[in-house]
Amino acid sequence: MESPSPNTKPAPQSEETSSTALAEERTELAEDRNIMAMERTFAGWIRTAFAAIGIGLAFRAVFGAFDPPWLARAIATLFIVSGAALALTAQKRACRTLERLHPHTLESASPPNFRLLAYAVVLGSAVLVAGLWLLNDGKIGPG
Repeated sequence: MESPSPNTKPAPQSEETSSTALAEERTELAEDRNIMAMERTFAGWIRTAFAAIGIGLAFRAVFGAFDPPWLARAIATLFIVSGAALALTAQKRACRTLERLHPHTLESASPPNFRLLAYAVVLGSAVLVAGLWLLNDGKIGPG
């Protein structure tokens, strides 16, 4: 038995079957690209959340001797809480998007990973806000 020649073409398919298969493949690849875009967007939101938290810390550090003293803490708290809210919003949007999209050729992150990161940011923000208000030069309570 002879092996097929390298120039042998596969049996012709109907034009409709071929275009349907190509359309399905393009749709699957587009869905995978949308998942990757959603992951990049989530990362951008988390970066923005960390930036807001950093601005809050910097504000408190730079304007620590503000008069009245609680005002610097209040403004820093506002930025830190905004960062936590951004992380939660990003997580909710990412999980809703993943519910609608299904990966075909890539292995996407699972919703628990998004939740874990968002909840860690919220927990860290809460600890940071508590530290801003409770700690005064390393001592608990008013100084």
